[in-house]
Amino acid sequence: MSAIPEPGSPAPDFTLPRDGGGTVSLHDFRGKTVVLYFYPKDDTTGCTREAIGFSEKIKDFAKANAIVIGVSKDSAQKHDKFKAKYDLKVILAADEDLDVIKAYGVWVEKNMYGRRYMGTQRTTFLIDENGIIARVWPKVKLKGHVDDVLQSVRERTG
Repeated sequence: MSAIPEPGSPAPDFTLPRDGGGTVSLHDFRGKTVVLYFYPKDDTTGCTREAIGFSEKIKDFAKANAIVIGVSKDSAQKHDKFKAKYDLKVILAADEDLDVIKAYGVWVEKNMYGRRYMGTQRTTFLIDENGIIARVWPKVKLKGHVDDVLQSVRERTG
């Protein structure tokens, strides 16, 4: 299991299936800031709130030359349903093989009601225009998170 990459290190590149068909690749966004957020599961309470939060601010991220990509182990077809149900504006990437989730160190042992299991830890990465990790928010708490990320993007892009 990989550790979470530190700020200043290169962001692990990836190409994954995405909502709406086709693929999304990190290297396609060189020259832009990328907000890459990992979340456990489509259409669950916290994950829905997070996706809606990023979607509501998508124009603000775009003005700051930033792209927002959400990644979970759900399939691209599940992402399509999730996106349509809540009119989400973010890119959703499907990492069914967990390769990217593990490369970013967010596949962790969780403990809920005394039951231990492996799952995705809610984590957000801010990746600069050169593909370098600028900031990491591990174990994200949703309250104020989207605004905090947006503020960091704006501070970087002036």
